[in-house]
Amino acid sequence: MSTDRVVVALPTFNEIENLEDIVNAILAHNYEVLIIDDNSPDGTGKLADQLAEAHSRVSVLHRKTKEGLGPAYAAGFDMLLAEGADVIIEMDADFSHDPADLPRLVEAVSNGADLAIGSRYVPGGSTPDWPAIRRFISKGGNVYARTLLGIPTKDATAGFRAFAAPALRSLPYADAQASGYGFQVEMAWRANQQGLEIAEVPIVFRDRTRGQSKMGVRIVVEAMALVTGWGIKRLFGRSEQ
Repeated sequence: MSTDRVVVALPTFNEIENLEDIVNAILAHNYEVLIIDDNSPDGTGKLADQLAEAHSRVSVLHRKTKEGLGPAYAAGFDMLLAEGADVIIEMDADFSHDPADLPRLVEAVSNGADLAIGSRYVPGGSTPDWPAIRRFISKGGNVYARTLLGIPTKDATAGFRAFAAPALRSLPYADAQASGYGFQVEMAWRANQQGLEIAEVPIVFRDRTRGQSKMGVRIVVEAMALVTGWGIKRLFGRSEQ
């Protein structure tokens, strides 16, 4: 699997406090960056344009409205696949995903994985900043998804992942039902359905120190409702195709 052209897709909404630092940290690995900005009112989009002017390996995709993580990634995937990227990486812009782990995800793809997931829930992975209740809820959500959808992935909700371009092209990301972090579960499920090779690479997930989290009750409810619906259909013989 060629890993000559690695591009990090970086969705942003009001990330002006983190954007320049995270972009520079990614560029330090000689990877490219596509900033996907959902018309941030804090000036993130303008800063993204300035970074693109300053760095040839940075590009920007401006979207008119905030529609959620799934649609933002889908638009970015379309652009990067059309432009010939070999490996496309999903990553948060707030340093909860450590840029130092990027080469490990790329290495997993280079070694044959179709999808490499930065996992909090395999040996070596952790969430040291989280209180016990948050860890319990997150692990419980993953067990719930794993059980209902019949997948082995330990961290299906993880948002730090690298796709080999041919594998990503085979997934129905543009038709995803989930718009929030349920998009991550949906893509892990679809990848398992298609028999893609999935590797989980242990990571340490840190809480953001600057800016506001985008996680909210609506996003959690959407994910749980979709997983429940998919699971019921699977268990009662009406599997999604």
